[in-house]
Amino acid sequence: MTTESNLEKVLKSGSFAVTSECGPPRGADTEAIRKKGAFLKGYVDGVNVTDNQTSVVRMSSFSASLVLKEMGFDPVMQMVCRDRNRIAIQSDILGAAALGIHNLLCLSGDHQSFGDHPSAKNVFDIDSIQLIQTVKRMRDDGKFLSGEQIKGRPDIFIGCVENPFADPFDIRALRLAKKAAAGAQFVQTQCVFNVEKFSKWMEMVRDLGIHEKMYILAGITPFKSVGMARYMKTSVPGMDVPEGLIKRLNDTPKDEVADEGIKICLEIIEQVRTIKGIAGIHIMAIEWEHKVPEIIEAAGLYPRPS
Repeated sequence: MTTESNLEKVLKSGSFAVTSECGPPRGADTEAIRKKGAFLKGYVDGVNVTDNQTSVVRMSSFSASLVLKEMGFDPVMQMVCRDRNRIAIQSDILGAAALGIHNLLCLSGDHQSFGDHPSAKNVFDIDSIQLIQTVKRMRDDGKFLSGEQIKGRPDIFIGCVENPFADPFDIRALRLAKKAAAGAQFVQTQCVFNVEKFSKWMEMVRDLGIHEKMYILAGITPFKSVGMARYMKTSVPGMDVPEGLIKRLNDTPKDEVADEGIKICLEIIEQVRTIKGIAGIHIMAIEWEHKVPEIIEAAGLYPRPS
């Protein structure tokens, strides 16, 4: 009997999905992840757990996902190809499914030179598209990459990521089409600030029929400050922050900038909800998890489907 995750059920029902994110701590204290999770309780259909994001050592996505599952969440375990070969990857997929983690987000992973162990050896035995294919083969065919039979197929809802704003822009939808063909069932996009460009990307996505093959969740990030907006515009590769938004924050009284950032976030949510093919949003409130309930309620997306 196939086990469906809560996120999969919500998306299949046609409800507008809401997911968010919990970054694991840089230590073994589970209280840090529990504290973040407590803010999101009852407000999201699934919660992503990052996998050593930015190549910095943190509690494993697997372990933090289990902590959140114990709290009643439907975790979306992230898995990067940077740190594991195909043996470890397949082993972790089986382990996750065995312990009731049924959502897996497949990523390549940030290069180790960006993190706290720049001299570490990366693996990249397979890439993110091959990882998607691996999960699908294990689930649907019941076979390992070696061709041997699996005794107990893993029930996994397969996710991926995509950046609609990276160059060259014209191939971004084609990249997503490859991931859909490989077996990805949902995608969470890079943060959307330039809604006009995002809408053009979605036009290309619809032209290829991708929105009918997978669920598309638009990435949403609220600005805490003018400095954050400027940093994301100038220092984060593949990020598109319109100058008009930065000016708007800069013209706002200092003690009201955070509120203005939330207001911009809500406006973007309202706009992306009108775009044909968008099945939900993924809120990445970086170390600002306590603001997520406020955003979801103000956006009219609460209560969530039971």
